[in-house]
Amino acid sequence: MNKGKNLIRWASILVVSTVLLYCTSIYGSEQILKDSSRTRADIITIDILNRFAPLEKPPVEFLHDAHTQALAKKKLDCTACHLTEKDRIFPKFKRTKDVDRIEVMNIYHKECISCHGEMKVAQEKSGPVECDSCHKENAIYSSSRQPMGFDKSLHFRHSEAQEQKCEQCHHAYDEKGKKLFYAKGKEGTCRYCHQSEATGKPISMRLASHIACINCHIQNQTNHPAGGPATCSGCHDPAAQWKIKKISPVPRMERKQPDVVLIQADPKSTKVDTKKQNRMNFVPFDHQVHENANDTCRVCHHESLKPCNECHTLSGIKEGKGVSLENAMHPVDTDRSCLGCHSKKQEDKNCAGCHVFMSKTAKKESDSCGKCHMVPVSEIKKTGNPDDEKSLAVEMLRSRKPVTGTYHEADIPEKVVIKNLSKQYEPVELPHRRIVHALVNNTKDSRLAGYFHTQEGTICMGCHHNSPASEKPPQCGSCHGKAFDKDNPLKPGIIGAYHQQCMGCHQEMGIQKPVGCTDCHKEKNDKSNIN
Repeated sequence: MNKGKNLIRWASILVVSTVLLYCTSIYGSEQILKDSSRTRADIITIDILNRFAPLEKPPVEFLHDAHTQALAKKKLDCTACHLTEKDRIFPKFKRTKDVDRIEVMNIYHKECISCHGEMKVAQEKSGPVECDSCHKENAIYSSSRQPMGFDKSLHFRHSEAQEQKCEQCHHAYDEKGKKLFYAKGKEGTCRYCHQSEATGKPISMRLASHIACINCHIQNQTNHPAGGPATCSGCHDPAAQWKIKKISPVPRMERKQPDVVLIQADPKSTKVDTKKQNRMNFVPFDHQVHENANDTCRVCHHESLKPCNECHTLSGIKEGKGVSLENAMHPVDTDRSCLGCHSKKQEDKNCAGCHVFMSKTAKKESDSCGKCHMVPVSEIKKTGNPDDEKSLAVEMLRSRKPVTGTYHEADIPEKVVIKNLSKQYEPVELPHRRIVHALVNNTKDSRLAGYFHTQEGTICMGCHHNSPASEKPPQCGSCHGKAFDKDNPLKPGIIGAYHQQCMGCHQEMGIQKPVGCTDCHKEKNDKSNIN
C-alpha cells in the first residue's frame, strides 16, 4: 500500500516538473528572469516611525511613481497626498512635520487604507488594505536609485534658464528675523547649510532639494513642457541621468573669485600666536585651473567659500576644527588636502602603473617642498596691496615650465634584453623604447603630470624607482639580488622584482597581456640545459 502511495507521489512531482518546464519553454526563461530581477528608482522605504522607537513591523516598500501614474488617470495630482505650504507642495505625506509616533502612524493608516478601500468598493484596481500586505518581511523590488548630482554643467543650464537670477535658488537665513533672504555676492553651495542629516534647522539636503526643485519643475511645466522632471525616476534613474544634456566646455561661474592666489598664513593668526611664525615659502595657486579640473567648489572649500587660511591658521582655531594650515594641505589619506587630491589622481590607470609601486618615502623625495612652496617670505611686499601678491603669484606660476617629454630618441634604447634569468626560457626582449613612448603619451596632456614631472628623466623613474633621473640609470640587478634576501624582506629578489614591476604595471594600467609565461618568455627547445 505504501509503495503505491509513494509511486503516486513521485508521479505527481514528475507531472508538475514537466508542466513547469513546458511553461518555461512557452513563455521563455528570459521573461521569468526579467520578472524576478525587478529594479526601480522610485522606491521609498517608509520607516519614519523608526525615529521615535524601534519598528514593530517591517518597513513599507512604497512605489512613488506607480502611485503618481495611478492618480494621474483619475485626474489627480500631487496634492492628493501632499499638503501645500506657501503655495509649494511639501514632500512629507499629508503633513508638514513629524509630531509624534502615534500621530504619524495614524496618518499613514487612515489615509492609505481609506484610499485603497474606496477604490476597492468602486471595483477599481487598488493597493492592499491588510497589514502584512504592506509590511512585508522580504522586499519585492530592489532599488536602482542614484543620487542626483548638481555639477557645473547642470548649474549653468539652470542659471541660464533663470536669466542669472541667483536668488531663485540661493538664500541665507536671518537668525534674528527668523526668515530667509538673498545675500548677493555670498552665494554658496546648498550643502554648506543643508546637511545630509538635519538635527533641526536648517532642514536636510534631501528635504530642501525636493521642496525647491520639484516645486520649481512643476510650476515651469505649464510654460515649458520639456523642463525639469518631477518624478522619482526622472531624476534618480541611471538611464534618465545619462540622457541629461551636458554642456562642454562649461563657461566659468563668475563670483568675483581670483584667477590666482598666494596661499599663505592668515596675517591675523601670526598676531595671535607670536611663537609660531610662518617660515615656509608661500605657494602660488592657479585657482582658475583647479576650477576647470573639478565639478564643484566643495572639493576644496568644504565648509564655506572663505579663503582656506581664515579657518586653517598656523596653529589651528575653533572655526577650522583645530586643523592647522599645514595639516589641511598635506595629508595623503584624504582627498580634501592638496597632497591627498594629487595622490588620488595618481590612481588613474595612466599614472598608477608607475605610482602604485612607489613607497611613501620615495614620494616624499620626488615631491619636494620646493615644487609648491616657491615664493620666499622675504619677497612679499609689506604694502598691504593684494595686487602686489597677485602679481608675484602670477610671475611664479609662469616660471613653471611643464615637462611633457623625455630624453632624445637616440638616447633611449630600443630594446633591452633580460637574460640573467634564462633557464627554462629564452632571454626576454623588452620593447623598451615603445614602453617609454607609451608612458609619455599617456601623461603628455596631464597638467598635473607636466608640473610635477620636473625632469626629462622623471618618466624613467616609474621603473627605475630608487635611482635619480638619469639617461643611463643603473640596472635592476644592482639593487635586487638574484636570490631573496631574508635580512631585507621588503626588497624582492631579481625574479620577484621583474614580475612585480612588469605584471603589476600591466594590471594597474588595464593592459590584458601577458596572460601566460610564454607571452614574454620563449620556451627553450633544448630542455636538457634546465638546471
